[in-house]
Amino acid sequence: MTGARDEPFITAVKPLVDAMGGELLPPDEAGPDDVVLAWEGADVVAVRLPQLADSLDHILAAMERKKGKPLADLDRKAKQEVVRTLEARGAFSVRHGVETVASALGVSRFTVYNYLNREKGN
Repeated sequence: MTGARDEPFITAVKPLVDAMGGELLPPDEAGPDDVVLAWEGADVVAVRLPQLADSLDHILAAMERKKGKPLADLDRKAKQEVVRTLEARGAFSVRHGVETVASALGVSRFTVYNYLNREKGN
């Protein structure tokens, strides 16, 4: 997939691709929805982006790792912060986003909507 001169580029983009739940592929295996990245004028790697719903699951798992415990175990204030962060990242534009987040937080959909509405009122 890569030559020695391409390795620094791949090393540089891999953490970003991993963080968003994407996948690195050889450029000649890229599909129509993949993003081909070039380095010094040559196609080096393709990035397959996750579906939005998969991204939300990936984001929730990353937030749990960062917090060091299940999101459902957080206190109310921390859960509100999670909802604010997820809203800023577009999590609630994903189909069933509110339900997915509510399940991860161990709260009802109504509670998530309250957190969202509370934020808009401030």
